[in-house]
Amino acid sequence: MTLLRTPDAAKKLGVSQSYLEKQRLAGTGPAFAKIGRIVAYRETDIDAWVATQLRHSTSQNPRAAA
Repeated sequence: MTLLRTPDAAKKLGVSQSYLEKQRLAGTGPAFAKIGRIVAYRETDIDAWVATQLRHSTSQNPRAAA
């Protein structure tokens, strides 16, 4: 199992660290583990989250796509 800390997860997704932090706070980002003070993401959870973000138009809500 590969764990990515926030900077590496953000780089993999092509987003800023603050974007991931805001997503964590809102509960709308990829699943993560909290190990002490460390926040870590499994690569499989990042990939699964990206799959839930797929849409067919810019006006489509990704949560309604399923």
